[in-house]
Amino acid sequence: NRRKKKDDSILEVPSIPNPFPELCCSPFASVLSASLLPKATSRKKQVIKVYSEDDTSRALEVPSDITARDVCQLLILKNRYIDDHSWTLFEQLTHTGLGRAIEDHELVMEVQSNWVMEEETKLYFRKNYAKYEFFKNPLNFFPDHMISFPSETNAALSHSGILQMFLSSSTYPEIHGYLHAKEQGKKSWKKLYFLLRRSGLYFSTKGTSKEPRHLQFFCEFSNSDMYMSLTGKKISGAPTNYGFCFKPNKSGGTRDLKQLCADDEQSRTCWMTAIRLLKYGMQLYQNYMQPYHGRSGCSPLNLTPMRSISENSLVAMDFSGHRSRIIENPTEALSVAVEEGLAWRRRGCLRLNSHGSPIAMSNMGMSIHRSQSWFHHKISREEAQRLILQHGLVDGVFLVRDSQSNPKTFVLSLSHGLKIKHFQIVPLEDDGKLFYTLDDGHTRFTDLIQLVEFYQLNKGVLPCKLKHYCARIAL
Repeated sequence: NRRKKKDDSILEVPSIPNPFPELCCSPFASVLSASLLPKATSRKKQVIKVYSEDDTSRALEVPSDITARDVCQLLILKNRYIDDHSWTLFEQLTHTGLGRAIEDHELVMEVQSNWVMEEETKLYFRKNYAKYEFFKNPLNFFPDHMISFPSETNAALSHSGILQMFLSSSTYPEIHGYLHAKEQGKKSWKKLYFLLRRSGLYFSTKGTSKEPRHLQFFCEFSNSDMYMSLTGKKISGAPTNYGFCFKPNKSGGTRDLKQLCADDEQSRTCWMTAIRLLKYGMQLYQNYMQPYHGRSGCSPLNLTPMRSISENSLVAMDFSGHRSRIIENPTEALSVAVEEGLAWRRRGCLRLNSHGSPIAMSNMGMSIHRSQSWFHHKISREEAQRLILQHGLVDGVFLVRDSQSNPKTFVLSLSHGLKIKHFQIVPLEDDGKLFYTLDDGHTRFTDLIQLVEFYQLNKGVLPCKLKHYCARIAL
């Protein structure tokens, strides 16, 4: 009876009217109430510092889950660069002379969390034209003598067949060959026969034997990153300049490095490319096919898309007559292009002549190349090779520099066939006029800009056309 009286008293209390009934009856009540509350998992922001080739730097406040591709996109937008999908974020260990291109999908904060306090590590923003080149020309990256396919696979694979095997989860080609390995805790190097399989990297204890009892495990890649040696023999004392190594995540320093060295650039490129494909697989292909996903607030959706122009879509036209026509003869198209370029050059010189004296024009012609992005003033041969290597050993990557052996001449440094070649540009005086030539005077140019523009259109005496220049950008 007492409990019943208590319940009756509770029921007699008048209910308080709800001033916001729509929050209770609306089907969107849960959504609205959740939106009014602060997010429990808000993205934290941190500051990172990124360097460029000329040692200028820029501090960026970025979310904690930002990827390397997002950082590149942010710098592209802030500096108004053209996004040709070759911009890359590099991790460089200054004291050890090691560096690597951070994959587009990697989280920058995770990369920085693996840094050791004793090491001076920096992030660099530069171009890497060879980042996904193996998807375009896989046959150039995997020579026949270094790759073996499963017995049931046809040896003569097509362009797409090799890629499918590398990206397949069931089959994987075997990479094999000799490498120099540095013994743990010693300064000596030993040449061993290595094999790369899906389970990891092995070396043979008995010549080139592939029997399981002769194979010894060397390294696996899930908990380590692969770096390229940027200093060659200087720091590590390697037998060649084509070194690379594996650094465990959160390692104690150089003592934990597993260092290897190849005999040539083709061998090193093959090993490093195959290991990248083994470690990341389809993720690399997705990065290549969809270069930007826009996950960190710097999405380019509000920007006007940049038109992509392919060389195959360009058509040579002749506008000299009453009607325009398509030039179908490739020889005629080439001669018309060269003549049009020379005419444009003459018109430009006439415009400059109208505002300056002949002496001023002569001095301008001598130094006009200094303002070009592809010209590097007073750098050594070794530094030129390092710059080209960092930009990727793709056919056509080049720069022009002063010659150190002959102060009056210049040098064109060019990448071709995974090698860096150097061609001397010689000044030539004829009838009181100064010209520049690469072929002993058979083809002459009034300045270096005209020379570079010509070889961007024509191969001439060079092994390939000039395609991508190495530039020291400023942030």
